[in-house]
Amino acid sequence: MSSDERGTMRINQFLARTGVASRRAAEALVLDGRVTINGQVASELAILVDPGRDAVKVDGRRVHLLKGGAYFALYKPKEVVSTLEDPEGRPCLKDLLPKASKGIFPVGRLDYHSEGLLLLTSDGEMANRLLHPRYKVVKTYHVKVKGDPPHEALDRLRRGIVLEGRRTQPVTIRRIPSRETRHTWLQVDMTEGRKNQLREMFFRVEHPVIKLKRTAMGPVLLGKMKPGEVRPLTPEEVAALRKHTGMPPEP
Repeated sequence: MSSDERGTMRINQFLARTGVASRRAAEALVLDGRVTINGQVASELAILVDPGRDAVKVDGRRVHLLKGGAYFALYKPKEVVSTLEDPEGRPCLKDLLPKASKGIFPVGRLDYHSEGLLLLTSDGEMANRLLHPRYKVVKTYHVKVKGDPPHEALDRLRRGIVLEGRRTQPVTIRRIPSRETRHTWLQVDMTEGRKNQLREMFFRVEHPVIKLKRTAMGPVLLGKMKPGEVRPLTPEEVAALRKHTGMPPEP
């Protein structure tokens, strides 16, 4: 926790722990001038907040630290947007969630045509750690690619390739036994999560992705969930996530 000895904390950390957004998204709220502290617009990310004394508002609504987080696993179907609302009117996560689930947001995204495990939470600190490269949280995908990629192509991806001027982090790739004869199923384990990264990687080696499903995020598994299904994480899963990301156990 980046708080000082008096119990204060940086504004982005405070906002993350209120469930408003992840820490990165909270920084955007501050920079957009949407956050006030005791009636004054928070103009710098370095501002410290005393949760016991300061009145913090986002878009005019006061926010408070959460005493406990909410944690869910959702099997995102294909052709569903990984956001709570969509200005184009496409199916989105809000359509799949229970009416009573308020204050939660998705941890990262899966693209429109991909499916599989998404975590949702009201715990901004947890979301930040799950997504930040520093914590090296492994995401597992089952990927069906066109044709039969040669060993050399897969080795190139394993080592990392340059996408948009930056080299991708090393990944683990293994073949999944399948009855497919024209195409290939692969399991990919990776710690990065750039936009459309896997699709871009396999496109570069001329074996484009046909199907993509996330099957695990850290210690949480998709298991036998069905498309559109949502469930709360078990206490054991939440404890495993906290341990995995270096967070202290819940009190």
